[in-house]
Amino acid sequence: MLYFSEIKGKKVISEDHVLVGYLDDLIFQASEFPQLTKLIIRLPNSQKIIIDIDALIKIKHDIIIKKKYNLSKLSENELYLVKNLLDKQIIDIKGHKVIRVNDVVIQYKESWYISGVDVGVLGLLRWIKLEKFFKNLYELFGWKMKSIFLSWADIQPLELARGQVFLKKKEEKLQKIRSEDLADYLEKTTIRNVKKVIDTLNTQYSAEVLQNLNINYQSAIFRSFPPEKAAQFLEVIDSDEVVDILLAVGYKKRQLIIPFLSESKKQEVIYLLDLSKTSIGKLITSEYFYVDSQMTVFQILNRIKTETTDFSSLNYIYVINQEKQLIGVINLHELLLQSDDVVVFKFMTQNVIVVHLTTPEEIVVKKMLKYHLVALPVIDVNKKILGIITLDDVGDFILKQWI
Repeated sequence: MLYFSEIKGKKVISEDHVLVGYLDDLIFQASEFPQLTKLIIRLPNSQKIIIDIDALIKIKHDIIIKKKYNLSKLSENELYLVKNLLDKQIIDIKGHKVIRVNDVVIQYKESWYISGVDVGVLGLLRWIKLEKFFKNLYELFGWKMKSIFLSWADIQPLELARGQVFLKKKEEKLQKIRSEDLADYLEKTTIRNVKKVIDTLNTQYSAEVLQNLNINYQSAIFRSFPPEKAAQFLEVIDSDEVVDILLAVGYKKRQLIIPFLSESKKQEVIYLLDLSKTSIGKLITSEYFYVDSQMTVFQILNRIKTETTDFSSLNYIYVINQEKQLIGVINLHELLLQSDDVVVFKFMTQNVIVVHLTTPEEIVVKKMLKYHLVALPVIDVNKKILGIITLDDVGDFILKQWI
């Protein structure tokens, strides 16, 4: 058994004793048996090459490889050990918390593979070569330091692009995590992986998680569900949220889902859908402020000073990507708490509460009151901001309905 911290940076030498470079990273197959497939070697000139694991002869004081080796590259369903796994977050379902991978355990059995990860303090001490010192120190007091080891059998890759992993434990353990927190975490992954997690949960908890996802994830997931399954989740979601989801999935999918709802739910949803025929476009204001996701706090503050002098108020700052799609929101207080060089995507709220041109005024107001918001962005089918609706804009409707 080897820890990756013990071999990273080791000399890589050919079988004829020629220095090739130094071990920089490993590549492994993202599967139930995570076999190592390639070595990444940093050459003396600092360039990096990838070679097949077949060239590896042995790992001892140095790493010995064959004199003739083939250059390679990352393939589908492969991950970098350092870039995609080491120091990345995993969900510890047993402990109901998010923790980090501090070291990776490698073993050989017919082939080289990853057998698990170390998430304890010893994993960190191993990197700075202080593991033995602290173990001896603890033993002086009769204590023992142990690695906190998680077997690969208990984890699976959750997102190839980001290299996040998810512990496979009993679903009742996962459900002790707050639905809002799990939703926030899942929004950092792909739709495919969100569906995998949702499938392991009971309907009630799944619905709570789905309700806390942003509308982009909601619409994509519900479009992929069979109508009957979609209706099961919608049955336990608030009706105003159901309407927004049904509007986002499109007319054809909506017509397939509605017949599977219970009679009482169906009547309530149809009533709210009828209200949605009333356009709220006349209430939209173009007085809103948006920034690129790569901008720093310093850049944003400078833009606010020069571009919002005529604004009557500025409650929220919306964040867009390169395609001009809405991906986040921050308020002024959150902005002022950050250092000048922090990039906005690192602290923005990704779960943006939005409305559409077809959203009824009643639902707009309910969303504002439910989430304690004074303005909501209106987006089109391409997730681009059309404008915002403020609490003042729906003031007349509030007066008519509740006063």
